[in-house]
This record gives sequence, C-alpha cells and structure tokens, in this order.
Amino acid sequence: MSPSGPLAPNGPSLLHNPVLNRGSAFSTEDRGRLGLEGFLPPVADTLETQVARIHLQLSILDNDLQKYLLLSDLQARNETLFYAVLMSDPAVFMPLVYTPTVGEACQKYDHVLRATRGMYLPITLKGRLKEVLSRWPQRDVRFIVVTDGERILGLGDLGVNGMGIPVGKLALYTVCAGVPPEMTLPITLDVGTNNGTLLDDPLYLGLRQERVRGDEYDAFIAEFVAAVTELFPLCCLQWEDFANINAVPILERYRDRICTYNDDIQGTAAVAVAGIYGALKLSGERFTDQTFLFLGGGSAATGIAELISQAMVLEGATIEEARARNWLFDVNGLMVNTRTDIAGFQKPFAHEHAPISSFVDAIEAIRPTGIIGVSTVPKLFNQAVIEAMAGINARPIIFPYSNPTSRSECTAEEAYKWSNGRAIFASGSPFPPVEFGGRRFVPGQGNNVYIFPAMGMAVLATQSSRVTEDMFIVAAKAVAEQVTPDDLALGLIYPPQRDIRKASLHVAARIAELIFDKGLARVPRPADIAVHINSLAYTPRYPAI
Repeated sequence: MSPSGPLAPNGPSLLHNPVLNRGSAFSTEDRGRLGLEGFLPPVADTLETQVARIHLQLSILDNDLQKYLLLSDLQARNETLFYAVLMSDPAVFMPLVYTPTVGEACQKYDHVLRATRGMYLPITLKGRLKEVLSRWPQRDVRFIVVTDGERILGLGDLGVNGMGIPVGKLALYTVCAGVPPEMTLPITLDVGTNNGTLLDDPLYLGLRQERVRGDEYDAFIAEFVAAVTELFPLCCLQWEDFANINAVPILERYRDRICTYNDDIQGTAAVAVAGIYGALKLSGERFTDQTFLFLGGGSAATGIAELISQAMVLEGATIEEARARNWLFDVNGLMVNTRTDIAGFQKPFAHEHAPISSFVDAIEAIRPTGIIGVSTVPKLFNQAVIEAMAGINARPIIFPYSNPTSRSECTAEEAYKWSNGRAIFASGSPFPPVEFGGRRFVPGQGNNVYIFPAMGMAVLATQSSRVTEDMFIVAAKAVAEQVTPDDLALGLIYPPQRDIRKASLHVAARIAELIFDKGLARVPRPADIAVHINSLAYTPRYPAI
C-alpha cells in the first residue's frame, strides 16, 4: 500500500514513505533540517539526474519483466520519481507497466511479489467491507479500478494475481492524463479461482476455493458498491477484467445509479470507434457504409458493435440499420438468429442468415469492410482471412485487438504482407514498424489508454455523477481528430503515444464539455474547460515537507 497522507517528518522514516521520499534528491539543507544526515550519500541529486539513473538501470536488464519489477519497486519507494520516469518517455514505458508486460507479470504475480499496493477484499470479509475499506488512509478517493481476476486480458482466470491490472491502469491514469495518484485506489475482489494450477501452487496468495457464483456473488458486489459510494461519494468505479457472465450484468445494474463504467466493454469500444474514424480518413469512405465482422462474441465484441451502431445513428442511420451492419462470429460460427446459444446481450447482433462455420466463408458471405478480433485466440487472422478481406476491399480494416501480444489474431507484418500493403491496421498490443513494398508502415495500437485516463480526468474536472455512452463516442472522435496527415502517411490511425499526455488532455476537455452540456457536472462550468483541466493535471515534483 502506498500511504497518501503526509506523515510527520521523522528522520530516516521519510526514506520509507513513497509519497514523501526524495531519496538522493534531498537537499543538503533539508537533510540537516529533517534529520537525514548520514543516511544518504553526501552529494544531493536532482530529479532529472535520478530519472537518468533509472534509465541506465533499465538499460542493463535482460527482459521486460525485470524492467516491470524494477519500476514496481521504484513506485513502492519513491512515487514522484516513478511518475517522472514514466512521463519522461511514455511510449517506451507504457508497454512496461501495462500491456503487454503486465500480462506476464500477472501470470507470475504471486511468485514475484515484493510490496503490495491497493486493497484486497476477499469474500470472507462479507459483512465487513465498509469497515475494512474505511482503513484506506486517503479520504478523497476519486477513482477505483476493481477486478475479480476472472478474465485477465486474454489469459483467463488468474485470481488475485490479476491485481497487476488495476495497479497498472491507475498508473496510466496519472501518466497519460495527470490524475493525481493519491486519488486512485486499485482493488481486487477475491471470490476464489477456478484455475487449478493456482489452487495447487503453494505460493498462490488468494483464497483456495472455487469461485463463488450466483446470489452470494451478487450480494458481495452490492455490498462493495454500497461501501464505496458511502465512503468515497465522488468516486468513479471502473470495472476491469470480469468474465462476461458478470461484467454485463454488473454494468447494467449500476450504470444508471452511480458514476461507473466497464473499460473492457466501453473503453475498448471507444478506442475501436476512434480507430474506425481514423481508418476512414485513409479510405475516404462513409461511416454508415461500413460493415464489421467480429471474431469473438463476448462483451468486448458486443460493446464495440453497440458503440459503432450508436455512432452510425449520429451519422443518420436508424439503430436497426446500424446494428445490421455488425456481425459476430464465435467458436460455434456466425451468430445467426436461429442459434439457441445466444445470450441476451448478443441478440441485437444475431441476424437472419444461414449458419456459417468458417470465418473465411463468413467474410465472403457478409463482405465486411473491417474485421475486429476480440477472441483472445492467436493467429486466427491467417493468410486466407487477410487475403479474403483484401480481395473484397481496396483498404481492408484489420483490427486484431486481443491482448497481450501472444494472443493477437495476427501481427502487423502479416496483415501488411498478406494484403499487399493495403491493410489499415491497428492492434491491441504494440508491434514494431514494418518495411514492405518500399514503404515504412507504423502500426497503430488500439489501446484503451487513449480513452480511460482521459475519461478519468474529465470526471475529476467535472465531478460527473455518471459516465454515459455518448461520452465514449465524443472521446473516440476527439482521439481521431488528432491524427495528422503525416501520421496517416505512415498508416498510423491513432495519435503517436509519445504525445499521449497532450492527446489525453484534449480528449478529457471534449468529454468534459459534454458533461457540462448534459447537466451531469457537480461543479460550476469554468470559463475555459481546457485551462481548468490542465490546472488539475499532476506533474511529478517533490512535495514540500
């Protein structure tokens, strides 16, 4: 846990408080005043020199997991330096603290754990959640990212090892959009795990029982929501990596009652729609003329399909016409309305058609302009799939969005090669630039990082009482409008990640405008929303002591 309230200065104890610790950057004067003489090397550092030292330490490590662990240790001992390092080159460090490296970190979390962060709330605490949550030292919590660990990225049930996801996401709230870190709280709800490997692992740190389901689970979630809203009334609750069977009902149950959203459903949808807006800048086609075929039929797929449909409605289509242009394909084939295994949330996208069991055959029959992979199964966008898309589209949209990289439906190189350089490509995890046909392509990463930090800053700046669907469409448009002609020339349909802070604050301002327009804000509208947001954004500086 990272204490958020300043402690009374007490000599060397300051070196163990990650919020107040400056490490070697304590000045000579401060060392005398604070009783730190003798506890540090004699020459005082600057924050810039400390950042350079961390860069050096990272450069000599062999692999990304080791770099992740070094950064985690840094966060646990010196929070200001941690954020200064990440903000020094976001494009380099985001893949280390989040996707794809966080996937491996979560798989090995109980083996590599050093210091804990956030709060773990097992179902054995049922009836006492408010009491335990009230122990968190920071009273003004504005953002909670919570998981129950059942569907971590594309890796499945990792139980409490999934804590790496809330920790990483909240770090990006700060890095990308300047949400003050003391206002964030990562939480894992432990209701057991059905992962037999974890249950048999003597180092596993979660409850050794199968997952609780049904009414008992729902009651636990309800108690948690009630405790959060009572203790932290201005808090926005972000649900993360819940299995479909829980993610969809939880969102439906609470979205109109509290300030909440599900990033896997809504954030993923927004970044996909942003990618489509960007892709259409390249193809020159109309949004309402697009047809999409999804590989995967879970909540991520239906969330994207529904937001695409809502965006098409804004362009003049009826909702029925828009939904008819979104098709789902899962392990049992094309989702048609005669199938008996269609869940309620999938029904709007189960259309009248003959059954089709081959994805390539579905492409030939549906003739989509874009395919979107949210299957978590690698390599399913094979050569036959890409060639089929290139055969019916001058500029086929190819979005393998499954995370981490090991789960991607295809690589950037495969998409460009098999489409003869005509694919409009974006993936969920990063891929390096591709040289093909005398051209250099820079693959876009359809990473939710373009959406959720900006949503957080907009909610912070407005104290919004709700997060609504149209906020995600506004966010998608705001992301796409920052893509320049130079970006498009490289095939890049998202703003470069090196500019993520600037991009996020722009998106946050657009969302905040909508929040004020809809009357959802709980603060007066400022004269200049962008200036107001920038004034709130965190910058890593050592606090006064």
